[in-house]
Amino acid sequence: MTGSRFSSARDIFAAFPSAERDISAPPSDEPPLVFLERLRRGDTPEDAVSLLAYALGRREAVWWAAQSVRLMLGIGMGQEDAPLQAAESWVRDPDDLKRRDALRLGMGGNHRLATPWVALAAGWSGGNVGPNNHAVVPATPEMTPKAVRTGILVALATVTAHDRSSKLQASVDLGIPLMRPREGRTS
Repeated sequence: MTGSRFSSARDIFAAFPSAERDISAPPSDEPPLVFLERLRRGDTPEDAVSLLAYALGRREAVWWAAQSVRLMLGIGMGQEDAPLQAAESWVRDPDDLKRRDALRLGMGGNHRLATPWVALAAGWSGGNVGPNNHAVVPATPEMTPKAVRTGILVALATVTAHDRSSKLQASVDLGIPLMRPREGRTS
């Protein structure tokens, strides 16, 4: 088993056309974990963040983004950050009210900060992403991975140059186990 919901990196690019714009390396027929390891050791290790954002299921990706942002920004579990807490709440119980709450907090947040992007990743995970129930705008499959990627990269931009590489690698390390199949996991 390849450890992903995709059998090759090329499958990820095929499922998400925007991955080609977000990942500088061309797609290959390598298993996703092999491709990921090559990206994280390459000239643009941020590509590994992008690949994980696309390769993980929506709930796993939002959880990974939340944990990565906590790590990079030094936000402890239980510390107050409403967008981040809303995203984590949706991961634990992915009902539509929690998704809409995360969407509201993400839309109303400062998009120069990482945590509203994590909330948007949860909010854009499915259903209506319009401003209200009368303006129906369906979520597209690429919305969650793009928000996950953005949130993590925004957080990474706040890390000192000295810590950047280690925080990036730690973030990727947090995501790798989520790519491995586990009984009962859903996307």
